[in-house]
Amino acid sequence: MIEARHLRVLRAVATTGSFSAAARQLGCTQPAVSQQMKALEGSAGTPLLIRTGRETRLTQAGEALVRHASGILAGLTAAEEEVAAIAGLRAGRVRLVSFPSGSSSLVPGALAALRAEHPGTRVSLVEAEPPRSVEMLRDGDCDIALAFRYGVTGGEWDDLVVRPLLRDRLIGLVPEGHRLAGSDAVGIGELADESWIAGCPRCRLQLVEVCEAAGFTPRIDFATDDYPAVIGLVGAGLGVAVLPELALESVRPKGARTVTVEPAVEREIVALTLPDLARVPTVAATLDQLSLAAAR
Repeated sequence: MIEARHLRVLRAVATTGSFSAAARQLGCTQPAVSQQMKALEGSAGTPLLIRTGRETRLTQAGEALVRHASGILAGLTAAEEEVAAIAGLRAGRVRLVSFPSGSSSLVPGALAALRAEHPGTRVSLVEAEPPRSVEMLRDGDCDIALAFRYGVTGGEWDDLVVRPLLRDRLIGLVPEGHRLAGSDAVGIGELADESWIAGCPRCRLQLVEVCEAAGFTPRIDFATDDYPAVIGLVGAGLGVAVLPELALESVRPKGARTVTVEPAVEREIVALTLPDLARVPTVAATLDQLSLAAAR
């Protein structure tokens, strides 16, 4: 195998014309140059240099190798510099996927702080709900997935690095004129006869499970992944809903009132990545900023 260090020595010998001059240029001893040239000729399987008295000449094979060495060493230097820049957070990219309420609440502050601290880092963002976002991570389509789950599902994320961010409580939403609009807390069973507006598929499944645990099956008349649409439908008096608290942070519930729902239901918000990606400096820095944004 031809090594880069041997190519550097060969190029120095070709440039200076002798082992001793090459040794002075490289800051090493003449025997070290001679030893590395023997190793390179062994790897190449053919003589590369001809020594006649004080003169050192390249063979045809040596000329060919020197001709290619400049491009190889230039590319290697560029690669080393790029890797050093990424390791030092002067460059690099992070592909982030998030569910919508995370995109509007956690992501902006985290990415603004990341850009201020490491302006050379580029971050792209696309939206997807779990489990699709988790599939994208495993398929190599993103580096970090912002996801959530209700309760702990055994083995669901065992192959991933899980960074817990926060617990997000579900909040009830009723029309302003609703009989329970002024209540401090509402039992989920008190809404058994209502028309329901449901959110994303995972949230919808959780709603059904909570209601069935309270002894009824919700009548879901409307279903949408768009949280502002849910709020608008409730505000228009078309039904009631439960939404994650994060979803209400960036949307004013016009025509609707929030109420505390009992029993309390929370979802766990996490940032997920692959074990190898967790060691990449740009990914680690992004995870840290997401944790800080969640703490704020």
